[in-house]
Amino acid sequence: MCGIVAIFSERGPVSAETLRRATQRIVHRGPDGQRHWIASDGRVGLGHARLSIIDLVTGDQPIANEDETLRIVANGEFYEFEAIRRELEQRGHRFRTRSDSEIALHLYEEAGSHALSRLRGEFAFVIWDEPNQTLLAARDRFGVKPLYWARVGETLYLASEAKALFAAGVPARWDAESFYQSIAIQFDEDRSMFAGVSQVPPGCFLLATPGHQQIVRYWDVNYPLQSAAESDQSECDDRQHVERMRAALDEAVRIRLRADVPVGCYLSGGIDSCAILGFASRHHAEPIKAFTLCFDTAMYNEEAVAREMAEAAGAEFYPLSVTQEMLADHFADAVEHAEIPTANPHGVAKYLLSELVRERGYKVVLTGEGSDEMLGGYAHFRRDMLLYNSQNQDPESVNRLLRELEEANEVSRGLLLPTGNAEPLESVKTTLGFVPSWLETRSANGVRYRRLLRPEFCRAFEQRDAFRVFLNRIDVAGQLAGREPVHQSLYLWTRSMLPNYLLNFLGDRMEMAHSIEGRVPFLDHHLVETIRDMPVRMKIRGMTEKYVLREAAREVLTETVYRRQKHPFLAPPAGLQMDGRLFELMQDTLRGPALKNQPFYDPQAVLGLLDRMKDLDDRKRSGASYLLTNVMSTCILHERYALQS
Repeated sequence: MCGIVAIFSERGPVSAETLRRATQRIVHRGPDGQRHWIASDGRVGLGHARLSIIDLVTGDQPIANEDETLRIVANGEFYEFEAIRRELEQRGHRFRTRSDSEIALHLYEEAGSHALSRLRGEFAFVIWDEPNQTLLAARDRFGVKPLYWARVGETLYLASEAKALFAAGVPARWDAESFYQSIAIQFDEDRSMFAGVSQVPPGCFLLATPGHQQIVRYWDVNYPLQSAAESDQSECDDRQHVERMRAALDEAVRIRLRADVPVGCYLSGGIDSCAILGFASRHHAEPIKAFTLCFDTAMYNEEAVAREMAEAAGAEFYPLSVTQEMLADHFADAVEHAEIPTANPHGVAKYLLSELVRERGYKVVLTGEGSDEMLGGYAHFRRDMLLYNSQNQDPESVNRLLRELEEANEVSRGLLLPTGNAEPLESVKTTLGFVPSWLETRSANGVRYRRLLRPEFCRAFEQRDAFRVFLNRIDVAGQLAGREPVHQSLYLWTRSMLPNYLLNFLGDRMEMAHSIEGRVPFLDHHLVETIRDMPVRMKIRGMTEKYVLREAAREVLTETVYRRQKHPFLAPPAGLQMDGRLFELMQDTLRGPALKNQPFYDPQAVLGLLDRMKDLDDRKRSGASYLLTNVMSTCILHERYALQS
């Protein structure tokens, strides 16, 4: 796991100092060494900040091929690389290192961009192809690892984080359209919060030659057509699906235990991380260290469930009790690392947990992200199942189950389940034939956010249909038409919320802030393709989410975890403890100059809501906290990066 930088100048030499400065800006991603390379003609520069995990001795980058016509800088892990290396060596390739990263270079040497189909893992990398004057920048299938780019004049800049681009001289400016999209729904997977700074989308690569660049998609989910899925159901019974799930997950976990340093696990009370710990313990001779977040508010605290699971798996249990004071003290640093606003301090808690892991001497952890996106774990996917895949249930039964769903997911209401007045979303219904529940939720939240915006900013976007803008970028005919409604909902979430928020603020950025590599077995593409082809009934059955996972992992789970419903990972909102340090930080931030200086939120409207907090009940105060936490984090981003409008 590392940080990478690349500069491709069509005219004039690349500055060694600029390359060094950009690489140093993301030293937290790779504190074990920074190296740079500039081409002989001066037009291409590669930088690498290394976190040593595989091949601790010879794995420094950039790495060149045999005749030094190709060079690579890579971030992430390529699994099963030893077998691919042996194949390449049998075909005459000579390796300079024992690292996993080098296989991508030699695969490219043979097959160009088509080599991406052979790579399995979480990665982002850049290859400079000197003979063909081509730069290839690729990102893994789900966007586990970040990769940003910007063009300024005739120079192309790429880096693991936007802050490195700013250090290289790319202007630091807000993107007003992206900001509006982010509060209305979520910005597109190829955008960022910053003007002129784009992302290489998940499952894509950027190809640049002098005078030309393009983005090419090399992988997509490709859910089966509903008609095909129905015809295949008779060919595979539930037991076979469960066995396939068990085998694929076990393999995804096993290969992610390969490292030249110790590997631990993040553990919550949810089935995802518990299943990973259970399978990992079977492949690990020594007790695995399990790291768990604990909160002082009962409905957010999963310590007891996680502790029971750790004991059952024979793991060493390391709980971290996070207080409102701790969240307040580290809130701004976490937001700066994430480069996006947040409505809940749960990412800050992950930031603190990663710090604990590092203090314990660990560099690698297995995490449970991605399971909800593949298996319909969130409450809004179960709502979609009830509304759009009811399989001829009578309306009263459906309504009863919907009421039960809401009553059982108090924490999710307003964040995952829709509440309040949403817009009609006619454009979504026209395009898809239905409105996914999570889009309803985002719409209702967008209405609340718009009440806090500056009038002039609202006027600039008053005709904007954010949901039309979002769907315009989706291959509806190729990826959604004819698919199960739940699969359509899963796909849209995977193309927006998963890479832009969940894998960012709850994943890579909070881990890498403390030089921790997070590995995500549930986003192994072999496992995903196994799950993808299963009928919806294996993912959601009645009120039970992730049904096939529960059955596949039952033998490694405690009975508590097996029977427990999904509990979203959230930290207690600031407003629940109005005498706490986090609420004090909110007061200080929003009543100071930061609120006046940012360009989006109306200070009068924001302070009006802040003043009313004391008169609200707990539920409404939590909802207001989400809004104001987003405002607070926006203020922090504006100040930390000195962003221009």
